[in-house]
Amino acid sequence: MSETARTDRSGPKAPADAAESLVDLLDLERIEENIFRGHSPDESLQRVFGGQVAGQALVAAGRTTDGKRPVHSLHAYFLRPGRPGVPIVYQVERVRDGRSFTTRRVVAVQQGRTIFNLTASFHRGEPGFEHQLPMPEVPDPESLPKLADELREHLGSLPEPLERMARRQPFDIRYVERLRWSREELRGVDPRSAVWMRAVGPLGDDPLVHTCAVTYASDMTLLDAVRLPVEPLWGPRGFDMASLDHAMWFHRPFRADEWLLYQQESPVATGARGLARGLLYDRRGRLVASVMQEGLFRTAG
Repeated sequence: MSETARTDRSGPKAPADAAESLVDLLDLERIEENIFRGHSPDESLQRVFGGQVAGQALVAAGRTTDGKRPVHSLHAYFLRPGRPGVPIVYQVERVRDGRSFTTRRVVAVQQGRTIFNLTASFHRGEPGFEHQLPMPEVPDPESLPKLADELREHLGSLPEPLERMARRQPFDIRYVERLRWSREELRGVDPRSAVWMRAVGPLGDDPLVHTCAVTYASDMTLLDAVRLPVEPLWGPRGFDMASLDHAMWFHRPFRADEWLLYQQESPVATGARGLARGLLYDRRGRLVASVMQEGLFRTAG
């Protein structure tokens, strides 16, 4: 991540500087040649948000390359929950520097224990044939309510913890279909969900920042598709949920501070695990990234 990413923030400030806070969160401290340290906000969450760890790990991997090859894929495992407020150390192994591909392996350590590992591959751009699945027809994001506004509309007002989270949320999330609030509304619903998302303010012009920001955001709503046939997405949760693994493929350049459509579905849930996959499109209808994740779903209590 370049210094440009930290200083090039032209345009209006994001609410509560949430976008700037995201850039700062992804700006790791270099401790040694292949060792970096990231901070984690001390919040009232039980564990560190998985997308944060994945995004920071990808930053660490990218900082050990020459910056001329964009990342094209990552594969990661969440091994232990991270503790909010405690620094995370990222150790990078330079696995390969080939003529076309660069490979890095990253281990995230907190208080002497491995909590996460990631392998990322970077590819020198090459010409080739192209095809993609078309973007589905959905309402424009401007016609949809912000998530926080939709919650306020139903609840009247947000509880203070939710209000605080809404103010600090670095992404504007807008569900394509209005939220369902009861199990009766969910009868016969397919395990599919879609959201528009973009950072709430400018993120600069470093492509790695945008890739890592979308990696962060990709973990926010993907498992919604697994839950949809079972329980409302907002309200009392009947399951203890945790991300188990995460994989992404990056197909084309994009900006995380411009609208992206995140189409999500769950092909299967069984054995207390649910699989979800997602496709990310830009406003031009280009498929820019694909995502897969498995989550653990245990009945609460």
